[in-house]
Amino acid sequence: MTIPRGGVPSPKYQRLAADLRRRIEAGEWQGGAQLPVESELEHHYGVARNTVRLAVDLLVNEGRLVRLQGKGTYLKQQPLLDHRAYAPARVPGQRDSLAAPSEVYTTEARAAGRRLTVDFEMLVVRARADIAAWLGLTPGEAVVVRRQLRMTDREPYSIEESHYRAGLAAGTSLMEPEPVPGGDETALAAIGRTETGGVDHLVSRMPGPAEAAWFEIGPGVPLLVQTRVSSDRRGPVRVIETRYAADRCRLVYGLGEPVGRPYDFR
Repeated sequence: MTIPRGGVPSPKYQRLAADLRRRIEAGEWQGGAQLPVESELEHHYGVARNTVRLAVDLLVNEGRLVRLQGKGTYLKQQPLLDHRAYAPARVPGQRDSLAAPSEVYTTEARAAGRRLTVDFEMLVVRARADIAAWLGLTPGEAVVVRRQLRMTDREPYSIEESHYRAGLAAGTSLMEPEPVPGGDETALAAIGRTETGGVDHLVSRMPGPAEAAWFEIGPGVPLLVQTRVSSDRRGPVRVIETRYAADRCRLVYGLGEPVGRPYDFR
């Protein structure tokens, strides 16, 4: 078998990686299956062993394959976990994912047969310029950050940071170094700041060194960054920045009345 050339000339290992990627996406190998050994791929494609290794390295860096010492190369076993970033309430008066994000993560993991664990931190930091702008602050002003480090089946999944104006959080359970029973929404409701709307900003970027180390991802895997600015009738309430490894999460948004209730994770 020869490697497809495509329209633009490219190194042979990149074309081999593209064909292996195509075969993976077509379902020729299922999640967790072992990739043919290097000698088989070398013979199948009629290329040098080094070309095979470079192509496989590329797919390992993309998070599609994993190498197990002494055992071989395998497809990434865990499939993408869908996160319902927002979906309409299913019945009038029912809370949606804007009002209870922590509940949604737990329900989704359970529905996928995965175990979710969370480490929590609370800290006071100086606001970044973008966070300050969204909260109506001056860059460098103090903000309260409530951070959740989520893992599914011991695999790093997401880093969520909720940013609050220090004046809003002062004197409330948002200042406690532990999760608020019922979620931060409970603390906000207690001071009359129930969120009624929000805007999401979605970007993809490469992780910094500390992020790559925590997520345990290859150098070719980007982060999905979802920044939600929520508000009530009085103005902005909080900024929630959540970072996901792109090789293990898919953000789902629902509009209108989806047929078949695809966002029902009960």
